[in-house]
Amino acid sequence: MPDELPVHVSRERLHSLEVPPSFETRDSFDVVLVNHGESLHVHLHLDDDLSQVARMDASNHYVEGDSRRLVRVDVDADAIPEDGLFGRLKVASAYGSETRWIDVELEPPREEQNEVEVDEALAEPQPREPEPSPESPLARPEVPVLGLGVLALAVAVAAAVFVQDQLVLLGSLAVLAGVLVAMYFLLQE
Repeated sequence: MPDELPVHVSRERLHSLEVPPSFETRDSFDVVLVNHGESLHVHLHLDDDLSQVARMDASNHYVEGDSRRLVRVDVDADAIPEDGLFGRLKVASAYGSETRWIDVELEPPREEQNEVEVDEALAEPQPREPEPSPESPLARPEVPVLGLGVLALAVAVAAAVFVQDQLVLLGSLAVLAGVLVAMYFLLQE
């Protein structure tokens, strides 16, 4: 959640401004315009130093009566110098009849510690646990292949017996050879 800079408008009298004298942050922040009176326009302006690393979508903001409005100030944290940056934010109401300045200090972003402690035991090879053998011989992957091969062989033999043609007999022998080759490769594991 971004930091919030509160600005109270018309709390004591019409168009009056109450702002903190200074504000510190490391990143983008929201100016919270809190209007305690009638609807009005509030003008926000970043000075030259602050506008080098920060920006707003608009400078003039309409605030309904007795309401709040958030104005995002986007800060390019990577552009903040190592020793930070000092700038000023101007707040004006009633077309400049009331004006206040807020000192804004942008601190450089904290460098994140991305260190990960590694236990020395992780450098040693870990023993591998043998894979559990299937409880049932039917759970082995070769069983469905063997079943389909036997079915294909039975169909081929039945066709050779009933049709009694040399081409069907050759086809049956080809199916038998295919089933035997498949079984050979399955049993090689």
